[in-house]
Amino acid sequence: VEGGRPQYMTTLIFILLLSRACLPDPVKAVLEEGLNLYKLHTKRHGRMESTKGSYANDWVKWEKQLRETLLRNSEYLSSIQVPFGSAVNSVLEQLKTIIKGDYIAPSTEKKRLGAIVFAGVSLPIAEIRRILNDVNTLKMAHVTLAHKRSHGVIAVANYGQFVNRKVDVKLTALLFSDNLAAFEACLGSVDGEKINSKNEWPHVTLWTASGVAAKEASTLPRLVLEGKACRIEIDPPVVIDGEVEFF
Repeated sequence: VEGGRPQYMTTLIFILLLSRACLPDPVKAVLEEGLNLYKLHTKRHGRMESTKGSYANDWVKWEKQLRETLLRNSEYLSSIQVPFGSAVNSVLEQLKTIIKGDYIAPSTEKKRLGAIVFAGVSLPIAEIRRILNDVNTLKMAHVTLAHKRSHGVIAVANYGQFVNRKVDVKLTALLFSDNLAAFEACLGSVDGEKINSKNEWPHVTLWTASGVAAKEASTLPRLVLEGKACRIEIDPPVVIDGEVEFF
């Protein structure tokens, strides 16, 4: 590290490229201190030289500490460096392999480490869908327009004129709690006449926990307001072709 700033900065960059796990704790500590000082300096002064600015004295102290720490650990640092001659020979061997035509280029499909976001276990989506179908105990998907026990027989019968007619159903949000899940639905029109549900909150029940009745899905908007359920907006909404039927 003797001989000025370029020399010690080169050494510092080399050390940073090593795995931190293989460095002695004092070396890691001084490097962390230098990185923190670098962040402070660049945040305030940008690319200004370290000899200038409000952190100039701190840089001088850190450089001295860095030299002392590296010198105390010089034997270890020397032991982990690859001899220059070995590096040259390795490159020459690779060049000979290329000339012979035996060289296999690295796969371009492998991502660079810097581009990797997370590590995980890939699962087949078809299997996940099968599991979702198995745990879903519902036998049909529908938007209730009227129910005789809640709205009366006449209210149900009034939809007779629309039976077997197609109607657009717009799904605008997903609401769910620990026991329920449902799509929020907005009904379209038949021959220009808007189809309205007698239910205060038109919805498509997706799932209920064991022992929970499907009709309980109508409580989801209230549970959302109480902080006991979540609402996720579907933007843009999904439109599905439905058909008016009697059940």
